[in-house]
Amino acid sequence: MARFPIALFFINVFFAMVVNAAEQLPFDHSETGFNLEGAHSFVVCESCHVRGQFSGTPRECNLCHSLNGMINATPKPVNHMSTTEACDSCHRDTLWNDILHVDHSQVVGVCETCHNNATSGGKPATHIVTNAPCETCHSDLAWIPARFDHSAVIDNCGQCHNGISATGKHSQHIASMNQCEVCHSTLAWQPAPVDHAAVLGSCSSCHNGAVATGKHGTHIPSQGECDLCHSTMAWVPASFDHASTTENCFSCHNGVVREGKHSRHIPSDNRCELCHSTLAWSPAPVDHDAVMGSCSSCHNGNVTTGKHPQHIPTAAECDLCHTTNAWLPATFDHDGYTSDCASCHNGTITTGKNPAHITSNNACEMCHSNMAWLPASVDHLAVLGGCSSCHNGTTASGKHAAHLSTVAECDLCHSTQAWTPANFDHDTITSNCGDCHNGLSAIGKTPDHIASSTRCEACHSTFAWTPAPVDHTEVTGSCSSCHNGSIATGKHATHISTSGECDACHSTVAWLPANFDHATIVDNCGSCHDGVTATGKNTGHFVTSQECNVCHLVASWLPHIFVHSSPNYPGDHRRALDCTDCHGGNSEVVTWRNSGYAPDCGGCHANDFKTDAHKKVDSPAIFYSVSELRDCTGACHEYTDASFTTIRQTRSGEHRVFASEF
Repeated sequence: MARFPIALFFINVFFAMVVNAAEQLPFDHSETGFNLEGAHSFVVCESCHVRGQFSGTPRECNLCHSLNGMINATPKPVNHMSTTEACDSCHRDTLWNDILHVDHSQVVGVCETCHNNATSGGKPATHIVTNAPCETCHSDLAWIPARFDHSAVIDNCGQCHNGISATGKHSQHIASMNQCEVCHSTLAWQPAPVDHAAVLGSCSSCHNGAVATGKHGTHIPSQGECDLCHSTMAWVPASFDHASTTENCFSCHNGVVREGKHSRHIPSDNRCELCHSTLAWSPAPVDHDAVMGSCSSCHNGNVTTGKHPQHIPTAAECDLCHTTNAWLPATFDHDGYTSDCASCHNGTITTGKNPAHITSNNACEMCHSNMAWLPASVDHLAVLGGCSSCHNGTTASGKHAAHLSTVAECDLCHSTQAWTPANFDHDTITSNCGDCHNGLSAIGKTPDHIASSTRCEACHSTFAWTPAPVDHTEVTGSCSSCHNGSIATGKHATHISTSGECDACHSTVAWLPANFDHATIVDNCGSCHDGVTATGKNTGHFVTSQECNVCHLVASWLPHIFVHSSPNYPGDHRRALDCTDCHGGNSEVVTWRNSGYAPDCGGCHANDFKTDAHKKVDSPAIFYSVSELRDCTGACHEYTDASFTTIRQTRSGEHRVFASEF
């Protein structure tokens, strides 16, 4: 063991000599394929060539810059971003912080794990307040340009676009509220259609030629605000309020300030307002009082409309026939003419018969007036030929497509006064109505006609469709197919609720009287006989909650069939009694004359009781009391004495409720 320190000494000396010799020997490290550049040029050899090992030294950054290798080079710090990329993908070989670029495709995790202002740059103080990940708006190439999804924003634009968090209004921006979205879109600032409702101040505060378009060089001299004439939609059309103008039109409409008379304007004075309105130049009803010269000085075909080629040849002025209001109607004085109409109305001098004119003589005046061609009352005496020579659908109205098929002349049914009414002789018809009244040849059933046979004559006459008494034998289908409230009368609002057909109760002659079959009714009487749906109790009816059938039959209200079933009912009396004899209040409550004896006979007959007629003991005489005989029983025996043990005699001549009197 003593030799080991000596050997170690010589080894150290040897390595010292070798190292010293190596320091003195020149060596081109680039020949190894790994250039010593940047920070590597200052590292001593043994930092990488550990234990004298030169061959096989790692070339990749992460094999040296780690905590697990032989070479003790600076490893990734604990707060380094999570990535699988090689060091030299982002870092230079001079300084760690001298970063070339970050390849985000190799980064593991979300943006804010690095961009948190600790590991790497995060949100600045003026960043928009948001919890969204960075990549929602930014790309991995650069922070800007950034795309922002405005659809998720619920605040107004001014919350961010305030000049701090995001771009705000520039110095030349018009005075307005902070609702950017009123004018701008989320895609770009421009183009921006201005919503004037959000603008603060008057029109001229913006439309001054600097901030926004102002008055042009030929604008009417005015101190009024723009909105006095213009709208916020567009400059034109503009509504100029002429009501506030005190000058005449020509002071502006002189061809300099505003549009004036054009070169072909009719000779007139300068009072525009005589013909034109303040709304538009045209239409302009000409005020001929302001026109200079005669009619023909303007109405010559150059300045304005003149005579047309078919005008009656004349050298007279226009106003002989025409007015200053319109060419037509024109007043032509026919009174001075002695020749017939056709001498002028020949199609050459003036309007004559058109090609489609009916065949007639040339006496225009027989049908037309000298006021106008139409309306014209045709005088059929002047017409040549039969009806069909004109009424053929070309010259004049002919048979319509649905006309009855016939070769007869029109005047067989129609008059010369009008097509309708027409007299059609049905007496000569041998077929049934439906052969013609089929909706094609003649009027047929309307869409809402009841379902029936085609025998019109069963209900209708040959004079008119209505009135029409319905023959129900011709009707097809059930009652309700017509009597549904649309085609024909249906159930009224208070009709008994039923799904039965009408003929179950009603006849085809009339609704009333109606036969109602009560046998099929399962409800009680009052469900119908309530005074609304069907007849109910009259005002003097006995007050009771009993159903109708307790007293009445279904065939008729009278006679009554009520039978007393109460155990207190004393039985029928021989004398005919009215209900009110007992039921004084006309109700189920019995009005007892002597309520103390109710419900026995004495309740009514206590006042009829005769004491001396009801002896109980012969001697000394004792008589039965009303209370003892309240039910009209027990007075049969007359006893010998007050012991009531021996019957002296049995009373005869008993009375009952069927007796006429006591």
